[in-house]
Amino acid sequence: MKTLSHRILVMGVSGSGKSHIGRQLALTMGATFIDGDDHHSPANVAKMASGTPLNDDDRREWLDTLAALFAEYRARDASLVIACSGLKKRYREQLRQGDPALNILYLEGTRELLLQRLETRAGHFFKGDTMLASQLADLEPPGEEEAFNASITLSPSQIVNQFAATLRLTSRTLS
Repeated sequence: MKTLSHRILVMGVSGSGKSHIGRQLALTMGATFIDGDDHHSPANVAKMASGTPLNDDDRREWLDTLAALFAEYRARDASLVIACSGLKKRYREQLRQGDPALNILYLEGTRELLLQRLETRAGHFFKGDTMLASQLADLEPPGEEEAFNASITLSPSQIVNQFAATLRLTSRTLS
């Protein structure tokens, strides 16, 4: 019996643990992991490093690149996990152009916990409270979209295990 492949977006604002949880999820599922931040243009990275939030125009090409990666893995029937903020519904719609059946894991947490995590993170271009405030202002949590919401107060392994179990249940009902 062939194992079903999945394309998964791990989304949330900076500090939610997207990369860490995405890596664990990919390892658990035998999928490829891609950190969306690695695909920002040098201009976007410089802009964020200077403390200036990205706008929709800044994100457009970046999201197109990530959607193309989802499409590539879908065409190969291979599993892929991408960590990407996916802040707005229209961003997620743009990503779904790469795979209309995209699975979404949304990591949610309080502003206080997110800021605490950001303040202890070293070596990342995303800086401070102003940038977090901008992301929270832009955030359109998945509402009517099908998504799995997970509180970042849970351990990464709890989040991964719960999401993986949900994927298995969903896959069984589809087959």
